[in-house]
Amino acid sequence: MPKVLVPLAQGCEEIEAVTVIDILRRAGITVISAGLDAQPVRASRGVVLLPDLTLDEALLHDFDMIVLPGGQPGTNNLKADPRILNLLKIMSTRGKFVTAICAAPSVLATAGLLDGKHATSFPGTLDSFAKVNQQQLAVVTDGNLITSRGPGTAIDFALTLVERLVDKTKRDEVEAGLVRA
Repeated sequence: MPKVLVPLAQGCEEIEAVTVIDILRRAGITVISAGLDAQPVRASRGVVLLPDLTLDEALLHDFDMIVLPGGQPGTNNLKADPRILNLLKIMSTRGKFVTAICAAPSVLATAGLLDGKHATSFPGTLDSFAKVNQQQLAVVTDGNLITSRGPGTAIDFALTLVERLVDKTKRDEVEAGLVRA
């Protein structure tokens, strides 16, 4: 089964982090949440999250995908961490899935991974990155890069990740269990 890393920075958007972790685990995917340090993570709305590992511990493992939740100041904290920027570049070079939602696609852009690529983000987040081909869609896939707009698109984003990591049958199975309609 695929293995996914979700780095949790102080001030991350809890809907995006928890929704992705939950839906991927419903699909039977191994998900490791990793704090940038050993502290509990206070998310952007005050929810306290307890990561599975520290980022340093997680970096001892191999992953098929990395998922960056957005939110502020979480996105800025991810962007300021050289371990995250380095890991994104390594995973991209290896053809692994590199994904982000809300403001976090700006971390991918900062790492130089969105130049000439199609991507989406929270409105205005990517405006200063002229080389990004911005789309106004809930979820945008460009090769192994997957981006999404914000908290309201977190379920669609997570289901897209399931489909890419496993298959459409598993996505449909998980989505049916969510009773979205």
